[in-house]
Amino acid sequence: MASEATPRINAHYLEQFTNQTVRIVGKVLALHGETATLDASGSITIHLNRECHLTVNQAAEIIGKVQQDLSVKVLQATDFGGGMGG
Repeated sequence: MASEATPRINAHYLEQFTNQTVRIVGKVLALHGETATLDASGSITIHLNRECHLTVNQAAEIIGKVQQDLSVKVLQATDFGGGMGG
């Protein structure tokens, strides 16, 4: 399976990557039903899918598409647990 190149960004670069697929590594700040808030040098609203299993206060990598409102629709999410420092 070929994989699409995905730039790794943080909250400061969302506007430059609207409608594009990106990777974001950050800390899960809150879970709210079908959305989450991720801290990646600024807060990002993440729209979760059914396969997402994130934990508050844990590190995660999100692969998703940046929406017009600068939120990110998750395509894939990896919870790194507490193993990335604090």
